[in-house]
Amino acid sequence: MKTALLYFLLIVPFYFVTAQNINRVEVSGKIVVDSDDLEGITVYNTSAKKGVLTDENGLFKVEVALNDIVEFRALQFQDFTVTIDENIIKTKKMTVFLVEKINRLDEVVILPYDLSGNLLVDIESVKTFNPDLDAIYFGLANMNEYEFPDDYKSKVVNVAMPGTGNQIPYGLDVIGIVDLFLRPIFNSKKNKDVEVMGPENSYQAFTDLYSNKFLVENFNIPENKVNDFVAYVEDQGVDFSLLNSGNEFQFLEFISIKSKEFLAKEREKN
Repeated sequence: MKTALLYFLLIVPFYFVTAQNINRVEVSGKIVVDSDDLEGITVYNTSAKKGVLTDENGLFKVEVALNDIVEFRALQFQDFTVTIDENIIKTKKMTVFLVEKINRLDEVVILPYDLSGNLLVDIESVKTFNPDLDAIYFGLANMNEYEFPDDYKSKVVNVAMPGTGNQIPYGLDVIGIVDLFLRPIFNSKKNKDVEVMGPENSYQAFTDLYSNKFLVENFNIPENKVNDFVAYVEDQGVDFSLLNSGNEFQFLEFISIKSKEFLAKEREKN
């Protein structure tokens, strides 16, 4: 018993020394696969506990010894293992063919969330809200205080080619404008277009079509200067045909230009 134990104690250190002194040779290898994604594949010698990565061409160099086990791993390829034989040691070359991995997802079952399956019951349980219809119809006040960035549905405005409609100020309440356009028609008992107007009734027609609030909010005319602005527009010479039905946008552009001129003159006075 003592003799056997002595032999064991002598053999075990010799075994470890021999294992640690294994001479490995450097082998050049290449990954072959039907894919352009060859870089970063792990080449790991499990026997030596060392590994390398392939380059963009799928080439690598790894130190191996006879009967070493080399693993090849990558997310996009199936794992592959090679046992080093005498032929690889002799030629110091190896070529590995990998197969692309096809990921198959498990079946996904979508279950109804908090639904009974009874349509009438589920409709009653749905939370709803009542929108502010006045805000939707008349628009938001002080639109110039809000920022609305362009998105992929925004119309492209050619600033290099000014023309009719291009100079209408941003932020106008379109629904409110349409209401202003239609209001004279619906207020008319005969449901006809407004007749051609002259200077004698221009102020009345102007205030009928565009209220003080509209001028203040959309053209930045001070509330106490609305009458002065109307007088300024008349003094500049108004083409009263613009007040007729069908010329609303041309008239809006005209008012926009005159409002900027009026505000500039007011700033000069101050």
